[in-house]
Amino acid sequence: MNAKPVLFIRSLLFWLGFILNTLFFGLLIILLFFMPADVRVGIARYWSQVNVVLLRVFCGIRHEVKGSENLQRENAIILCKHQSTWETLTLHTLTPLARWVFKRELMYIPIFGWALALTDPIAINRGAGRAAIRQLIEEGTARLKAGKWLILFPEGTRTAPGKTQKYKIGGALLAEKSGYPVVPIAHNAGEFWPRHSFIKWPGTISVVIGPAIESKGKSADEINQAVFDWIEGTMQEISDPSRWNR
Repeated sequence: MNAKPVLFIRSLLFWLGFILNTLFFGLLIILLFFMPADVRVGIARYWSQVNVVLLRVFCGIRHEVKGSENLQRENAIILCKHQSTWETLTLHTLTPLARWVFKRELMYIPIFGWALALTDPIAINRGAGRAAIRQLIEEGTARLKAGKWLILFPEGTRTAPGKTQKYKIGGALLAEKSGYPVVPIAHNAGEFWPRHSFIKWPGTISVVIGPAIESKGKSADEINQAVFDWIEGTMQEISDPSRWNR
């Protein structure tokens, strides 16, 4: 039952469930604005868990994870492959309570963005150039020293399966300046939930969490290259070209 009309209906049902899920948990986070940020981030994790259930029930999308033991450590900077909307909706379920780094425009979205703003993120003005980098290093280092994890997408935007692009230096610079390690994550979600696609394809997403890459004694360029090599090398192992253009 993978004909596109059926997949369209299944995807529509998911989005209807997602809207209700976001309204409920988004409003709950907003109403609990006076609570500690960790409480609100914890609620966001429940939102993420419901997304996982909705994707499995309506779209037949599951995921399997290898390397979870690499997150059983003190806090670090997570640099994750960015292929799909999937990772933005479900990554909370795979990682410790984390703060996200994202473009500030997302906070302008009613309810979703307002709730997002209350999860103690680092909202970057991507047009600010060096000022944005300074903000990332200053705010990121403060959160890391406070024991928080950070999640960034080094590509900056979603990249289609089978494609690669230069990784932005911000996450690696933060690692260099703060001295905290980087934990890389690779996945092939774009093969099941392609970017700019309403239709989602059933199947099992492969997620691989890599060993920490130490930053002490390394330049940002060296860190960035190590992250790129590990993620893109792992992508070659878990990707299936037959699913790239459907």
